[in-house]
Amino acid sequence: MTTSAAHAAAFRRELPDAGEVWTVVEDGFYIAPHKRDGQRAVPFWSRQSRAEKVVARVPAYAGLAVISIPLEDWLGDLLPWLAEREILVGVNWSGNRATGFDVHPRQVIDWFVPKPPVGLLEGVD
Repeated sequence: MTTSAAHAAAFRRELPDAGEVWTVVEDGFYIAPHKRDGQRAVPFWSRQSRAEKVVARVPAYAGLAVISIPLEDWLGDLLPWLAEREILVGVNWSGNRATGFDVHPRQVIDWFVPKPPVGLLEGVD
């Protein structure tokens, strides 16, 4: 398992119990760095300590504020907003360059929001 895969697995495992997700902001705005292919991604971490470690170790993140977002707001408001704009979710980025998996917001929502069983809503108007 790669380091990025391990961090993504930890994100999925840790986030439900945490009840909040962590990100960084600059002057009150979310950052969304460009990837090599030009796509943008907003980084999120499952623990405050993970986000703080990146801010402390990665020069490009020096001085950014680490903030928390309630899980319900993140899943219900921010991720759909990012999906509309085709901005990816950076999952537990780590290392000297703050890298890791970037996932479409709809996929992240699917990780945490259970779907009703098929056929459960049949016949409901």
